[in-house]
Amino acid sequence: MTRLSSLALLLTLGIAFASFAQQPKLTRDQQVIADKKKIEKDGFWIYNDFAKGLAEAKKTGKPLAVVLRCVPCVECVKLDDDLVNTDPRVRPLLDKFVCVRIISTNGLDMSIFQFDYDQSFATFFLNADGTIYGRFGTRSHRTTWADDVAIEGLAKALQGALDLHAGYPKNKEMLAAKKGPAPEVASPEKFELMKGKYAEKINFEGNVGMSCIHCHQVGDAQRVFYRSQQKPIPEKILFSYPHPKSLGLILDPKEKATVLRIDPGTPAEKWGLQKGDEILTLAGQPLLSMADVQWVLHNTPGEGASLAAHVKRGNGFADITFKLEKGWRQRDDYGWRVTSWPQRRMAIGGLSLETMTAEARAQEKLPAEGMALRIKAVGNFGAHAAAKNAGFQMGDVIISYDGKIDFARECDLLAYGVNAHKPGEKVAVVVLRKGAKVELMMPIQE
Repeated sequence: MTRLSSLALLLTLGIAFASFAQQPKLTRDQQVIADKKKIEKDGFWIYNDFAKGLAEAKKTGKPLAVVLRCVPCVECVKLDDDLVNTDPRVRPLLDKFVCVRIISTNGLDMSIFQFDYDQSFATFFLNADGTIYGRFGTRSHRTTWADDVAIEGLAKALQGALDLHAGYPKNKEMLAAKKGPAPEVASPEKFELMKGKYAEKINFEGNVGMSCIHCHQVGDAQRVFYRSQQKPIPEKILFSYPHPKSLGLILDPKEKATVLRIDPGTPAEKWGLQKGDEILTLAGQPLLSMADVQWVLHNTPGEGASLAAHVKRGNGFADITFKLEKGWRQRDDYGWRVTSWPQRRMAIGGLSLETMTAEARAQEKLPAEGMALRIKAVGNFGAHAAAKNAGFQMGDVIISYDGKIDFARECDLLAYGVNAHKPGEKVAVVVLRKGAKVELMMPIQE
């Protein structure tokens, strides 16, 4: 096995529990409890106790490898749970870390653990004083991971973190930017969206799943944080953690940050990178993974920014400048993200949209250019049934929204809709239905 699926990576991090996936009568909560007992019995991972891991790291002088993985998804379990946990490329490296597994974001220190909350898991490599060496784990699709993570890449990230740890604290200054700005709240349960619903700790004695704050809920709460104050949701939050491939930079998941290819006609093509280039630092930060590249991009302010990259090229080195032109963030498509679902409630009444292909446009006798977003799903319950109640139907093609006819993707429409209008307002939407134009009014919601 050379390519790592999403499950295999979770197994790498000691999270798999395939032995009970074969027991369909177990409830989700029962499986989580069984997973907890198994990992605690194995004793390799410190279970859901970052403070304990921190104390152990201070005592031993080891770095920390902290895996954040919310209540596991049973459907992901397909392989033997010893497959990668004993992998000779990974296990010897993990032995050099204090390994901590966090299964929920309840009580999570958000001044340290800032990451792409739409991930199913994230890995942090840390010093015991809280300095972050790097992050690992990304995806750019709802179910497919093969282009984003690989066991070889994990091994190299682990080794890279050990190298940084060996050079610490002399390298502390170049690591400073790996810790983000002050968070909106100290921990997720303090968001208004969470208050009174969740506690600081997950409840293993009661309803485990319902007491867990999942990672994506943090992203949801961040968006509501701004919307509840009638403030625009920042572009950085809407188009969070831009994937390098959206800029044409295709990185090899088996490496830390090595160029696999550059897509023609993209911003990356203009930067002068070449296949095989290993990006050692970006904006002065050492890179351990694709997730580290995303971290730098995510925290790059404004438009027209330039990022300095130091590159290893063959037997030599090169300095490259990443020039980020106007609208660079919006090149990324966040429609796959779980946090896009609440935005569908806010801006399009619970619809799910897809960009029509050239062939589909031709069948509908639509011009090759212009807006054509087909309704592929219509919500049926609560606030997500608002569009259905307003007369929208599956198969309708949205060709105009609020007078705008240039939204090429669902996320473009969502990003506009959540900020252009306030809850309670209605937006005129023109759809094509069986060849005829129909104008409907879309309710904007909280």
